[in-house]
Amino acid sequence: MDDQTTYQDLFRLEGRRALVIGAGGIGSAAARALAAHGADVTCADWDLAAAEETAAAVHGSAVMLNITDAEAVRTAAERMPEMDIVVLTAATNVRKRILEYLPEDFDRVVNLNLKGTFSVIKFFGETMVRRGTGSLIIFSSIRDQVVEPGQSVYAATKAGAVQLVKTAAAEFGESGVRVNAISPGIVETALTEQIKSQPEWYQAYATKNALGRWSVPAELAGAVVYLASDAASYITGTTLRVDGGWTSVDGRFTPPTSSSQGG
Repeated sequence: MDDQTTYQDLFRLEGRRALVIGAGGIGSAAARALAAHGADVTCADWDLAAAEETAAAVHGSAVMLNITDAEAVRTAAERMPEMDIVVLTAATNVRKRILEYLPEDFDRVVNLNLKGTFSVIKFFGETMVRRGTGSLIIFSSIRDQVVEPGQSVYAATKAGAVQLVKTAAAEFGESGVRVNAISPGIVETALTEQIKSQPEWYQAYATKNALGRWSVPAELAGAVVYLASDAASYITGTTLRVDGGWTSVDGRFTPPTSSSQGG
């Protein structure tokens, strides 16, 4: 990177092929941002209509993909071996305390969030390693680091996803493949309608982070473009936190301060 033209091109994605898995909500914003920077985007979702809606917006293609089906992921990777960028946003949560959790709740969350993540990393990583290039971007959550009641299994899967990302980065790195995670804070999507519908809960989350507000999906898109692009060519195995400072501050209470007080 030794001239102005090179620096200007750092975020350009022309000629690169991207697959966004979980093409609604955050995935839709990610697909739009990748397309805006020049990538040829394929949108995948278990809900084909959601994939098609985003695909239409980015002039891309749409496919149905259920990542809880490992064979379906394997087949998709074999049919799309040319992908330079794969972004996984799909996830689910069952908000229950541990003593209330049912085995079927556990299986539902783990099968999508952890097993599905493993399948995407394994099968799409395999095609990237063969080609000697690629960027895998896995969405985690602040729950990979901090928790609250009712988040046990979800938090465990997100922490597990981060460890899969680190291991894949270590294993794929010599082949020129980068693997990273993005860890959002609280985002206004259809999946957070339950929280948004309760004003006290909504406000409590807003005041927990340093910026004092929720994020919107578009605010995650820059992180996706960055990790997909040459601007992040020496970044792998990392978790990029886009959480408004949630994991950096105590939140909820701003104490009085003076030079004589300890902490």
